[in-house]
Amino acid sequence: MEQRILGQDGPAVSAMGLGCMGMSDFYGPADRAESLATIAMAVERGITLLDTGDFYGMGHNEMLIGEALRTLPRDRLAVSVKFGALRDPDRGWNGYDSRPAAVKNFVTYSLRRLGVDHIDIYRPARLDPQVPIEDTVGAIADLVRAGYVRHVGLSEVSAATIRRAAAVHRISDLQIEYSLLSRSIEDEILPACRALGIGVTAYGVLSRGLISGHWSKQRKGQDFRSVSPRFQSGNLDHNLALVEALRQVAEALGATVAQVAIAWALSRGTDVVPLVGARRRDRLEEALGAADLTLDAAGLARIEAAVPRGAAAGARYPESQLAHMDSERGHG
Repeated sequence: MEQRILGQDGPAVSAMGLGCMGMSDFYGPADRAESLATIAMAVERGITLLDTGDFYGMGHNEMLIGEALRTLPRDRLAVSVKFGALRDPDRGWNGYDSRPAAVKNFVTYSLRRLGVDHIDIYRPARLDPQVPIEDTVGAIADLVRAGYVRHVGLSEVSAATIRRAAAVHRISDLQIEYSLLSRSIEDEILPACRALGIGVTAYGVLSRGLISGHWSKQRKGQDFRSVSPRFQSGNLDHNLALVEALRQVAEALGATVAQVAIAWALSRGTDVVPLVGARRRDRLEEALGAADLTLDAAGLARIEAAVPRGAAAGARYPESQLAHMDSERGHG
């Protein structure tokens, strides 16, 4: 698989990464054996970037990856971890904690759960409004100097916050939602990253399955999508019509809807690494096919005509969650 560099100083990772969140949380039950087989297949097929968060399943996802790593070539893999989100026993949310002392506490538990001596990219999941980003990045920089972390990353922050963070320590990448349905980063955030030599790891490239080509109005579930604005009745009809327009383009290209959506994300630049959230080997197989799909100018034009920028109905998160997202605040 093609390799891409995250930031000016690396790391070099596969052009697509595996987002492991759904194997533990947010999208309903997942099968442990199938999850482990999917991780193993991803690595066998050339994926070297594994993305997780310490709060995915309250540590479950890190332990799952740790189990997988026992039989995988650790030295060829980059493990990316988000931290800072606070949970309660009912799986609810209690804000974020990115104080320097908390950063060093969180990383200690992550290292143990993963069974590793270092984390390749470590990043706060969201901006903690009570803690200057300089303090949080400074604490991660201490971990870099101590050898427990290799690279500093960010997640869902504004251009202004990116610039403040980069003044403290070199930032490898910004993890943020970026897809055919979510393109607002192109205004300020993506240009700021490029000016500073910061890569982008793009999650949500299939908009949580909405533009996978596999979603239908009949599907129900008590997972994140039950509260996601884009999956609500009126919005869903509009958004699925966009998917059908994209399906026509995909069929003309001899590909699936998911492959076209991922290939579009891959086309955004060699500094953009899409994360695919496959939980099963068949879905991973489909996603990997995107790497073989070459989009020329005419193909890209047809894709963007089918799904114009800003065409999605509904916000990408419920308002209660958008309130915690520095990237959505429009400053910077």
